[in-house]
Amino acid sequence: MTLPASLLLVLQVTRPCFTKHSFETFCHLVAGMAAQTGRRTVTGMLTGAGLSRLWPHRRAHAFFSEASWDPDQLGLRLARAVVEALLPADAPILAVVDDTLLHRVGRKVFGALWAHDGSGRGKDKLGFGNTWVICAVVVRLPFLAKPVAVPVAARLWRGKATASRTDLALEMVHDLAALFPGRTLHVTGDAAYHSGKVADLPPSVTFTTRLPRNAALSAPTPPKTNKRGRPRKKGRALGSLTAIAQTATWRLAVVERYGRMEFVWITERECLWYGAFKDLPVRLVLIRDLNSTRPYDLALISTDLVSPADDLIERYGTRWPIESIFEHMRQDLGVGQARNRTRRAVERTVPFGLAVYTIVVLWYAAHGHHPADIADRRARQPWYATKATPAFSDMVIKLRRTIIAARHIHNPAGQPGPDEIAAVIRAWEAAAA
Repeated sequence: MTLPASLLLVLQVTRPCFTKHSFETFCHLVAGMAAQTGRRTVTGMLTGAGLSRLWPHRRAHAFFSEASWDPDQLGLRLARAVVEALLPADAPILAVVDDTLLHRVGRKVFGALWAHDGSGRGKDKLGFGNTWVICAVVVRLPFLAKPVAVPVAARLWRGKATASRTDLALEMVHDLAALFPGRTLHVTGDAAYHSGKVADLPPSVTFTTRLPRNAALSAPTPPKTNKRGRPRKKGRALGSLTAIAQTATWRLAVVERYGRMEFVWITERECLWYGAFKDLPVRLVLIRDLNSTRPYDLALISTDLVSPADDLIERYGTRWPIESIFEHMRQDLGVGQARNRTRRAVERTVPFGLAVYTIVVLWYAAHGHHPADIADRRARQPWYATKATPAFSDMVIKLRRTIIAARHIHNPAGQPGPDEIAAVIRAWEAAAA
């Protein structure tokens, strides 16, 4: 089958991760996942690639359960491609960590357990399935108004059988820091991500997270007194966050949060969060909305002692695009629909789907974007009257059309006939439906 040359150019960055045979399978399954409009099971990817009658189904299943390739290595190759293609040279790298639950059914599914499900129903918000800790790099594309996150690594959390979700996230951060030893790496996550192991991160890595309301903070470590006894590791207790906010000096600032410029009140101070970060010096930043009557609305804690507090607030605000990954990977790519159960297959299928997500963004940024895409979308769906920038679904549809066109037009140098043009148009309409 014919794959678009532009897609093959993007896929070439992953070539060292595979053998010749498995790379061919990988390329076609990537195209099949992007081109498929139905369920993205393993056989669904094969059907989307147009190979369900040409390849044995075992070839696709064996790629996940038996083939020799490492999803961590694949993610790092894509991370390098993202940083080199979508970030300015020597600019700091912003990474976001979070976790999501992909529902599964069956007692024999590897790693499936009851865990917190943020989108779950009921008071407890529990769901049964595989919990994935995901690390994404935040980039700004010239044709988008808001930053976007692209996944570069994922680890399966298995409860007590594995490390904590924070530890898994920090392992991926260590891998990113080793991949870019000369770059500053800013990491952010929600309130669930804090650990004493943050102190073991390289000096080029900073960590920013939301502070729980019941956090016990203290003043920085006092100087040694040269008296007998063990020196104090932390200063006096600072009290509750409400008490700190009531006695603090506030200043008005303009920051970008969630794609909007907002006026907020800010106060900051250096301190210790000994219960989580031990004696690691950190910075507390309290934020209060302009017309808020509460002592504070958001508390951030960061190991970055250099950047302005305004930058820390904006940095934490760019954590939100990872939530868009969770939405689009399910709705537009069908990540998590594969029904495999064995350990290697389960540990590889979701990282493969996230790699396809990153490949779609890389392809669209390098080869797929055209200003006429928005006009075409408005013409087909006129209710999007205010749509001004492409969404991830538009990127997938554009790649799907390109893949279909490459199948129908076997000789790109020749002029397609009327039958070929009509067939491509019908295929585009079916793909966009």
